[in-house]
Amino acid sequence: MGKTLAEKIIAAHAQDVTDVSAGDLVTVRTDVVMANDITAPIAIESFNAMGVEEVYDSGSIMLVPSHFTPNKDIKSAEQARTLRQFADEQALCHRFRVGRSGIEHVILPERGLVLPGDLVVGGDSHTCTYGALGAFATGMGSTDIAFAMATGTTWLKVPETMRFVYHGQRQPWVGGKDMILRTIGEIGVDGALYRAMEFIGPAISALPMSDRLTMANMVIEAGSKCGFMPFDDVTREYVEARATRPYTAYFADDDAQYVSVHEFDLSEMEPQVACPYSPDNVQPISQVKPEQVDQVFIGSCTNGRLEDLAIVAGMLEQSGREFHPDVRVIIIPGSQAVYLDALRAGWLELFTLAGAAVSTSTCGPCLGGHMGVLAADEVCVSTSNRNFRGRMGHPDARVYLANPAVAAASGILGRVAHPDEL
Repeated sequence: MGKTLAEKIIAAHAQDVTDVSAGDLVTVRTDVVMANDITAPIAIESFNAMGVEEVYDSGSIMLVPSHFTPNKDIKSAEQARTLRQFADEQALCHRFRVGRSGIEHVILPERGLVLPGDLVVGGDSHTCTYGALGAFATGMGSTDIAFAMATGTTWLKVPETMRFVYHGQRQPWVGGKDMILRTIGEIGVDGALYRAMEFIGPAISALPMSDRLTMANMVIEAGSKCGFMPFDDVTREYVEARATRPYTAYFADDDAQYVSVHEFDLSEMEPQVACPYSPDNVQPISQVKPEQVDQVFIGSCTNGRLEDLAIVAGMLEQSGREFHPDVRVIIIPGSQAVYLDALRAGWLELFTLAGAAVSTSTCGPCLGGHMGVLAADEVCVSTSNRNFRGRMGHPDARVYLANPAVAAASGILGRVAHPDEL
């Protein structure tokens, strides 16, 4: 019987066994262990309580302060300091500092620190982002991360796999964000619970890496354990320019077993919007009420890459417009490298002159942390990944999830809007 990508990568990392199937419980070795300024302090406390003196591999532990940085208060400052002190004590090879890094799920692929075939565990649910590179990547709790930091191993239940096939030519303004929102809208927020998701088809092959990272980022919004894009020329070109070590690409067998197969035709798909209060409350933009908006947030680990900012810049340049004076538009590049590239391109000046607030890299508003928290009854169009009640601030605020083009159009027109309206 053929094997899925999840089964192949887990088998390659399994201890004591050489073959695994869905449902098996196995101990596996890890290639990368990651945590952030929220989850790492708890993991470090657990690590110290274990009585372990050294991490299993100083080159494989990534502690990235990104959620409440630059520090928003004393507590967040202490959390970030805990990461720095532990990194210094353990002589970790990779150091991440404010002004020199960014959001973990942007900078790890960007710097070639996660590669195809890797098995990655992270103290953040959106660790699944790295599946865009063909890695098995999943989020775990802080105590599990502590154990992985100490031993280089963890245990997994091998997930069943669902396959998603995308056909047809993408229409204008439709990208990876729309494809994954449409998928979540069909199967629901628990439609892939503890399952892997494999994305294939001609429309996937035509996607640039930025859109693939966006899609993989949001598989957790369907309850998925992990998600995969097939390794192809797009992956190879992206990885070869960044890889810091050798890697192995894995491929699903033609006769692999899938619990379900879902097919989508992009030829008539328009931009998709997740309406309050769930990522699966998805409607095509033409069916969404043109509600007045108070804030637009463009950024996050979902859509804070250079290609996302390029869409916004192109819309401003081509329309000759500014952002609506009654809308707070917050644009946050996903990493310092993205910030610098956007600066060199002249986009940060363009955004600022158009009335946007441009920030240094941080998760910030995405989780209602800082730099964009919503008040009661405020409406936000966001390129982030979650819009549950209270996610970005007050429980009575309403958040619409959309791609960067819809977000920019909404910021310009002052209401939820289709980019074609410009």
